[in-house]
Amino acid sequence: MTLQKIKLQPSFAEEKALHAQGYQLIAGIDEVGRGAIAGPLMAAAVILANSLQVPWLSKVRDSKRLTPNQRCYFFDRIKEIAVSIGLGIITNTMIDTNGITQAIRIAMKSAISQLSPMPESLLIDYVKLPGITIPQKGIKFGDSLCLSIACASIIAKVSRDNLMVDLDEVYPGYGLARHKGYGTKDHISCLQKLGPSPIHRKSFLPVRKSLDLFTYKNRSH
Repeated sequence: MTLQKIKLQPSFAEEKALHAQGYQLIAGIDEVGRGAIAGPLMAAAVILANSLQVPWLSKVRDSKRLTPNQRCYFFDRIKEIAVSIGLGIITNTMIDTNGITQAIRIAMKSAISQLSPMPESLLIDYVKLPGITIPQKGIKFGDSLCLSIACASIIAKVSRDNLMVDLDEVYPGYGLARHKGYGTKDHISCLQKLGPSPIHRKSFLPVRKSLDLFTYKNRSH
């Protein structure tokens, strides 16, 4: 993360520019779980009202710049004030089948499809979505610049983290509640001992290597 990005603060500038063009329902969209080696990828779409006057919005940041407690606080507040929220979930199997780039697009389109009312314009972190007729803008560092995208990043992050905690009970031994499926040293060590679970992304290199090692060890015995 660059120093420039660390200093960025999300604002309503992009939304206001669209409001001036006549757009009223504007959705911010972001994803989480791109770099994980286990569990789903999630995308969230959030429509905020045009003239929000809530003091905590000035403290909203990209989810990666917030503590877990801060994320949970904002998660609840965003759900209270949002016009609409959509959440798209793509399983590890779909990621293995489609590849991560296509999986992100599918997740984002799914999140948009769940919005009601439907948005008139889209602000997306980095990505552009082919086949979407709604006007869209992909914004570099969008989660650090654009308030509705930052809110989407929080919704997606907390939703996925909560799911990974639940999955830790279904697939114990990997530490999913701790690392949320990302490739930490502890996670890789567990993978090498236990082999991949049904929710591991078998197309990702650390999982493939661990599967090969686990298979070799079992054959050796």
